[in-house]
Amino acid sequence: MEATTSLLDAAAVGDLVMLDPLSEESLLRTLQERFSRGEIYTYIGEVVISVNPYKPLPIYTPEKVEEYHNCNFFAVKPHIYAIADDAYRSLRDRDRDQCILITGESGAGKTEASKLVMSYVAAVSSKGEEVDKVKEQLLQSNPVLEAFGNAKTIRNDNSSRFGKYMDVEFDFKGDPLGGVISNYLLEKSRIVRHVKGERNFHIFYQLLAGGSAQLLQQLKLRPDCSHYGYLNHEKSVLPGMDDAANFRAMQDAMAIIGFAPAEVTALLEVTAVVLKLGNVKLSSCFQASGMEASSIAEPRELQEISQLIGLDPSTLEQALCSRTVKVRDESVLTALSVSQGYYGRDALAKNIYSRLFDWLVNRINTSIQVKPGKQRKVMGVLDIYGFEIFQDNGFEQFIINYCNEKLQQIFILMTLKEEQEEYVREGIQWTPVEFFDNSIICDLIENSKVGILAMLDEECLRPGTVNEDTFITKLNQIFASHKRYESKETLNAKHVTDVSLPLRCFRIHHYAGKVTYNVTGFIEKNNDLLFRDLSQAMWAARHTLLRSLFPEGDPQRPSLKLPPTTGSQFKASVATLMKNLYSKNPNYIRCIKPNDTKTAMLFTPDLVLAQVRYLGLMENVRVRRAGYAFRQLYQPFLERYKMLSRKTWPRWTGGDREGAEVLLAELKFPPEELAYGHTKIFIRSPRTLFDLEKRRQQRVAELATLIQKMFRGWCCRKRYQLMRKSQILISAWFRGHMQRNRYKQMKRSVLLLQAYARGWKSRRLLRELKVQRRRHLAASTISAYWKGYQTRRMYRRYFRSDACTRLSNFIYRRMVQKYLMGLQKNLPPMAVLDRTWPPAPYKFLSDANQELKSIFYRWKCKKYREQLTPQQRAMLQAKLCASELFKDKKALYAQSLQQPFRGEYLGLTQNRKYQKLQAVAKDKLVMAEAVQKVNRANGKTVPRLLLLTTEHLVLADPKAAQPKMVLSLCDIQGASVSRFSDGLLALHLKETSTAGGKGDLLLVSPHLIELVTRLHQTLMDATAQALPLSIADQFSTRFPKGDVAVTVVESAKGGGDVPVCKKRGSHKMEILVH
Repeated sequence: MEATTSLLDAAAVGDLVMLDPLSEESLLRTLQERFSRGEIYTYIGEVVISVNPYKPLPIYTPEKVEEYHNCNFFAVKPHIYAIADDAYRSLRDRDRDQCILITGESGAGKTEASKLVMSYVAAVSSKGEEVDKVKEQLLQSNPVLEAFGNAKTIRNDNSSRFGKYMDVEFDFKGDPLGGVISNYLLEKSRIVRHVKGERNFHIFYQLLAGGSAQLLQQLKLRPDCSHYGYLNHEKSVLPGMDDAANFRAMQDAMAIIGFAPAEVTALLEVTAVVLKLGNVKLSSCFQASGMEASSIAEPRELQEISQLIGLDPSTLEQALCSRTVKVRDESVLTALSVSQGYYGRDALAKNIYSRLFDWLVNRINTSIQVKPGKQRKVMGVLDIYGFEIFQDNGFEQFIINYCNEKLQQIFILMTLKEEQEEYVREGIQWTPVEFFDNSIICDLIENSKVGILAMLDEECLRPGTVNEDTFITKLNQIFASHKRYESKETLNAKHVTDVSLPLRCFRIHHYAGKVTYNVTGFIEKNNDLLFRDLSQAMWAARHTLLRSLFPEGDPQRPSLKLPPTTGSQFKASVATLMKNLYSKNPNYIRCIKPNDTKTAMLFTPDLVLAQVRYLGLMENVRVRRAGYAFRQLYQPFLERYKMLSRKTWPRWTGGDREGAEVLLAELKFPPEELAYGHTKIFIRSPRTLFDLEKRRQQRVAELATLIQKMFRGWCCRKRYQLMRKSQILISAWFRGHMQRNRYKQMKRSVLLLQAYARGWKSRRLLRELKVQRRRHLAASTISAYWKGYQTRRMYRRYFRSDACTRLSNFIYRRMVQKYLMGLQKNLPPMAVLDRTWPPAPYKFLSDANQELKSIFYRWKCKKYREQLTPQQRAMLQAKLCASELFKDKKALYAQSLQQPFRGEYLGLTQNRKYQKLQAVAKDKLVMAEAVQKVNRANGKTVPRLLLLTTEHLVLADPKAAQPKMVLSLCDIQGASVSRFSDGLLALHLKETSTAGGKGDLLLVSPHLIELVTRLHQTLMDATAQALPLSIADQFSTRFPKGDVAVTVVESAKGGGDVPVCKKRGSHKMEILVH
């Protein structure tokens, strides 16, 4: 513990261990004084006391986070960030699992404290996409759990109605990996009833206020809170709380955690079922036997609930209005009275909501839990109810106070254990500390054989008539002589009268005070029975989530075993929690509520004093002060107080312990006040520490005076030295100034004499120059007149005879220059197809203008060709070749100009059937199209696929995709076409070739121009010889039976695109084309 000024301020000491004298009054006065100054946090050693200010304070900024990050716990003012940082660094650096226990009564700020701890840890841990995602999921679990587990009470607008313990797991670097949440004792009785001025759980109001019209219609809900019985038919608007915004925040939080939209919808549907169950009304009726029975008064709500959960309304009505009782091997259906029906309805609502809350916690754990196999460190945060003493205390207060007794037990034992371990570690003799051991109270409640919880379970399981009277009677018999148990009967036996203790009540002397419990409702709340018919009805529902909440309703797995009681479940949970806490290093935050009206900065001493007693703060201080109240490492102790001894001030060269011993020996404190450990100095009483701090403050004042004196002397010396230096500098500058002025005067005098001398010389030279200039001007004038005379003489003799020619040449050159300059400004566009050119302005420029036009057009074409891609260049070369072959020779050529040469018209790459044709030629494909082959026998045409490659020409059957003829290009002797716009082509084959024996080929191609052009180019590339092409109306072809003269006739009666072939004898053929 470090002794800083803030902690040792006598008016409002920051650490209550330093209080002197120690009493409830001084402790309360210190808390009130600090609270009035806006300091809501106070220490008891390493325990933080937090007083709720009921208003936002500017002490949670990022700057504050940075201030408390990696700080010494006691080196700064008390703050919740200090304990969070100390726990986080202990976990990260010393590899010790931590737990932070946050306790206090409702409204004391426990939930906010747990949020601050989690937000601080998230802020100081490292950053990264995966780490930030884990942090966000851990932080966003709070809005979801608050919506389903918090409610407005008279004391607190956002009261947690369940206990929460979260284990946050970290890796070896201190980065959060995930976590696990455990919940304890949800106040499910609030579902069916709450007092006036309070509210049910937040989720119901948030759903009605924030749900869209479509969502509410889907859930069959009305947005009016006053419509629902479980909401007390009240329109509850909570000042300062926006239910609609909180609902949207909860939905966003669920999305961040990882809830699927279907899961959110199912969750809200079950929530709506719970809310609507409160509107199911029962009416009384009588059976034929005269027994009272019940029935559904208004079936509409029942039908809507059945539609939501996918259940037959009659099944649900039977489960609500009747009960199956098993007698030996027989099942008897018994009708329920109205009161029994309402009990079953409320029990169903409570069970659904309680199990839904457990499912929600497990679902969050599924998203945030750590994958197995990773090395991890754990920090637990416990946010649980504080000790409660009301005017009427029931089963819930009994369970809550039992939990607080266990927490007090672990707190005292672990505090004493930590103190003892430190004393042993430092080699200081341990003095046994007297303290109240509350294990007798814990045993009174939890003893497995004769404890109150065991007696309650026994009474719940006992056959026959069971009620609270038999239970209190049994307690009075067993605990009649117990020191911590009282009842009306036990006091009467001792002849003690206590009118404050009613008959059906018992009193336990807790560590925080006496609490009287009313046993009414103990057995019912401990049993928490749900009729088997209702469980089976929920199992029969088609709603997946609701069905999973009631596994015991499965008729295939009937069980006659009674479920564990609430008390035994809670006892087991507390035992697990205690085991978990014992395995970790504890850190404590004690939350205190300053007033009952939730007024900002209002401190009610009586209320705070009661909580100080409930929380056992005095006991905590006494345990901490047992032995030595103050301890500190030697190095910071010596650093702080070394100025109190001349031997250690200003610098101590020895060891830190030796320095501390020399310092304290010179101060002459009583030996019994001091103890020297291995690494720390121990001081017994706060008075000694205050005396040490007082001496330090006096010495600091003396040292400050000395420092001021030395500083002022230094300042005076520096000022004198500066003034002396300034005087010397000024003198030097003044003497220099005087010398410079004298030099300037002498220089001006010399310059004046030089100026007069130079002026006299210059004037004499000027006079001489003027004389020479006049002579030169005279000679120049005489020379000019002479040259003019000679020039006029020569002009009259020679120039007049040749003047016309010279002038015309000059005018001609000027006109040409003007023409070229104008042409430069009016050049036509760069488009290749644009053949426009400015006309010649003069007739003599016509030839030059035409030549320039030709040069400019060729230059444009050259620029255009340079921009072409290899594909475009190849296509233009093909077009050029076609022009050379067919222009002005065949009528079809004009139609082909606008059609690009695609080459491939069959889609070979898309048609697997045709792909094997290309493999026949085994070389590069040039062109592929569908043609018509003319039969040489009868003149009819048949379809064929033509494939032209770099070395072959292939004709194939389009149906079978099989080659019919494969020609080598060197076998083609020539080709003939007509002058008309038809696609007829005659391929003349060499007689010596293999295919030439059958004669020439007559083909009809829809792309004749492209086919012949590509054939011509391919032959040129392959054989370096041009294709012999004949363009005529008559040509001779070679058929197997001899040569045939073919005549092509253009006729309007042609057969469309396909020519009509007619044989005129054995050696003539007439072809009609369109």
